[in-house]
Amino acid sequence: MAVMQPFFENGYITIMKGTWKIRVIKVTDVPVTYGGKALHNIMNCLPAVLSTYFWRNIEIEDIRLALQTFIPSSTQTPGRLNLFQFKQFQFLVDFAHNPAGLELLCDFVSKLEGEPKVGIISGTGDRRDEDIKELGKISGRSFDEIIIRQDKNLRGRTAEEIVNLLVEGINETKTKDIPVTIILNEKEAIMHAYNTAKPGSLITIMCDVVAEALDLIKGLKEKEDLE
Repeated sequence: MAVMQPFFENGYITIMKGTWKIRVIKVTDVPVTYGGKALHNIMNCLPAVLSTYFWRNIEIEDIRLALQTFIPSSTQTPGRLNLFQFKQFQFLVDFAHNPAGLELLCDFVSKLEGEPKVGIISGTGDRRDEDIKELGKISGRSFDEIIIRQDKNLRGRTAEEIVNLLVEGINETKTKDIPVTIILNEKEAIMHAYNTAKPGSLITIMCDVVAEALDLIKGLKEKEDLE
């Protein structure tokens, strides 16, 4: 029996079956990859494609259609790369909550239009000091402005401890003077970013309570659309 494995090659999601390559679809035709910019969603598609291919009576055409019609949105994929286009700026909402997730999120952000890039970040209290600092390091080299907020559940640490570790990490990697604002309440942090947004900016929030963050941003968007 030929060994099968999925991989990404020359812009295509591909299945290798022995020495035979099955080109499934171009990643730019898969909405959840945002034109191939979201590397982690390309990675997520690979095992999904292979596991589906193993099922009987499911053709490549069926897999291709499913990938083409799975549209990312705050309803379909809440808290996972939810992009909101306001008149003067953009809001990106994601549940990245560890260094690996934030690294991939920031890689995606770097490929999007929008300046300055503003990050609303936080740390998780039950992680190691170095993990919280790493979130700060990634943010320091990825964003032009940073707002530090806190989760509702601090998980065994004080807000001051988490903020200090994040700031320490930011200061280790920033290559320019980055404004850092501390607003512990998530809703207040989002509203501050909204009220002070510069034209053309891209605001990224690592959200805590996904439903509440999305409801707030959708409400702001609906209000703007009515004006």
